[in-house]
Formats: sequence, C-alpha cells, structure tokens
Amino acid sequence: MSEKIQNKTINIGEVNTLKIARDTDFGYYLIAEDFNEVLLPNVYIMEDEMPMGSLLEVFVYTDSEDRPVATTKMPYAKLGEYGYFTVVDYKSYGAFVNWGLPKDLFVPLSQQKEHFTIGKKYLLRVCLDEQTGRLFATQKIGKYFNREMKGLHQNKVLDVIVLAQTPLGYKVIADNQYEGMLFNNEIFEPIKIGDRKKTYIKSVRKDFKLDLSLQAIGVQAKKDEIEGVVVKLLKEADGTLPFTYKSDADEIKKVFAMSKKNFKRTLTELIESEKIELLESSIKLL
Repeated sequence: MSEKIQNKTINIGEVNTLKIARDTDFGYYLIAEDFNEVLLPNVYIMEDEMPMGSLLEVFVYTDSEDRPVATTKMPYAKLGEYGYFTVVDYKSYGAFVNWGLPKDLFVPLSQQKEHFTIGKKYLLRVCLDEQTGRLFATQKIGKYFNREMKGLHQNKVLDVIVLAQTPLGYKVIADNQYEGMLFNNEIFEPIKIGDRKKTYIKSVRKDFKLDLSLQAIGVQAKKDEIEGVVVKLLKEADGTLPFTYKSDADEIKKVFAMSKKNFKRTLTELIESEKIELLESSIKLL
C-alpha cells in the first residue's frame, strides 16, 4: 500500500490528502502544506478512525454559499471526468443534477445543448469556473477532446463511458479525453448510454478518433479471452451447459457474449485440447 502524501494545495473538484489540524464545533479543519484550510463537517467525522494530525483523503467542492468544503463521500465523477447524471431540479437559469453529494451539481443554461427534463439522465463533464472556483457540468464536450494521440497503440486498454448510439454503433469517451467508437458487429453484450466498459484500441484514426473493441485484438489474445469465457461459465454451471455446434446464434450471443462463428471455433479448440467434452445436447468441462 502506497504511503499517503499531503497535498501542497487544496484542489477543488479533486480528491485531496490533507492533515487533520484542529477540532471545532462545526467539524475538523484540514490543512494542505501551504497551510490553507478546509472544513470537514461533523457528519463525516469518525473520531476513532480520524486521529488528530493524521492524513485523510477527502473530496473538496463548494457548499451552497460557495465556500470550499470537504467530504469523505465521493461523487459519481470528479473534475475533468464524465458522468451520466439525473436532473433533479430545473430553473430558468439552468438545471441541477444528482452527482452523489448533498449539494447538487449545477448545469448552466449556456452549457445545455437541449432543454433538460427533470428525471431524465444526461452525459455531462464536470468542469471548474476558474474565476469563481465553482464546479459546474456541461453537455458541450467537443472542445475537451484530446487530439494528441502520442502513446496510444493497438490493444492498449482504456476505460470508456458510452456517450450516444449511432447507426454504426456507440460513441464513447475513452480515458476521459478521447472520442471513440464501438461498432455494432463487434458488440456481443448488452450496452447502453452511460455504461462504463473496459476496451481495447483497434486503431488510431487520422481524424483524432479511436476505433475500439470490447475484446482484445489479435488472434492469440482473442482466442485466450474467448476460451476463458466458456470455461468460466461452465464452472459456474457445475461443469455442464446445454450448448453444441447447432445451438441458436442469439442464445449463444446472450449467454457467451460472442458470435456463433467464434463459439464454434472455440468449442473445437477446447475439445482438441481436452478441456471440454461434446455430448449429444451439451458441453461438459473435463
């Protein structure tokens, strides 16, 4: 386990490691190395686990009076990250969304691409107003995409959040900074807007976008991964599953999250390596 290092400064919208400096009627005051302080309200304090002088990891944002405040709770997304947030209130000047903290996150009217509806979810980016120090969310995310592709290569693993559905597949935001695409003919599992997935880079395009896959690229990588899925599901089913070469393609996709072609090839490889046995109406783990 890595040793905690005290923040030099207090950073709004981020997780800060701060020292517990003093106790007050309102809560603990936490300090950074530059001696700036922020209040951790009593509601978050567990005295047995938070001795005076110890380092504590907290998220810092601003309260209803725009004062910095700390919390041990973590939001659904931090500064510079994306989340799929539910609108809980709407005013003439903007909307408020639930981001997992007591104070809802504000989405100014100028940062909305459409009229927001209470109860509906929207994919937004958490941003910071440098002049006021306030956090806000925006739906206008295009300007935040990174066009520097250095260090990206095939099979590099990136975490993504699903942005939108298109006729070709799903647009995603990768690593909180790149625009990417998952194609319909390569998706063998349920997927919807707001989902978070682990993906592999297929290719880096000249238009500064990424083609991505939910499976590793390359014959051996894909082969090992698919075989692992079949063996894992057989173990979970006590060693037997009612599937053969003749099984329905939709049922194969639903259970194994792969195409019938890949499933049949995998069965052959597992049978030849004597890992499974093919019975009349099922497969059995050896």
